[in-house]
Amino acid sequence: MLVKDMTSKECSEMLARTSFGRLGCARDNQPYVVPIYFAYEPHHLYGFSTVGQKIEWMRANPKVCVEVDEVTSHFEWMSVIVSGRYQELPDTPEFQLERRNAQLVLEKRMLWWQAAYVAKQTRPKSQATEQIFYCIHIDSMTGHRAAPDATDLRFLEISGF
Repeated sequence: MLVKDMTSKECSEMLARTSFGRLGCARDNQPYVVPIYFAYEPHHLYGFSTVGQKIEWMRANPKVCVEVDEVTSHFEWMSVIVSGRYQELPDTPEFQLERRNAQLVLEKRMLWWQAAYVAKQTRPKSQATEQIFYCIHIDSMTGHRAAPDATDLRFLEISGF
C-alpha cells in the first residue's frame, strides 16, 4: 500500500463532500471521541447539538479535533484530521448572522439534526434540551490517502477481488 500526504485543496474537497466524522475533545486529561454531523466552509466546521457531555467538555476546553475518512477498500482510503477551536453560536444579536449561516449550511446536509434529536429522545423529560449551533475554527488540517501498490494489486488479482 502506498500512503501519501493530501494537499490542503484535497483536504478541503473531502471535507466539503462529507458530513460525518468523529470529534475528539478532552477534559481533565481524559479524551472523549464522539460521532458528529457537520458542514464545512473554508476555515470552519459547523455543527448542531444539545447540551451533553461533548458540549460541556468543549466549553471547558475549546481545543478539539475532527477526523473524517472515506474507505473504498482495505488498500484505498483517505483520512483528514482537523485541529481547531470550539465556539458556541448563542441565540443573541451578536451571533445572529453566523448562527443563521451555520443553520443554512447545515440544512444542505442530510441528517445534520439527527444526533441532537436522538439525544433529546433518550434524555429524561425533566432535562433541558437547549439547542446549540457551534463552529469549529480550523487552525490546521492534514490528510493522508492510500492506494494499492503492485503487490496489493497482484494479491487482489490472485484472490479474485
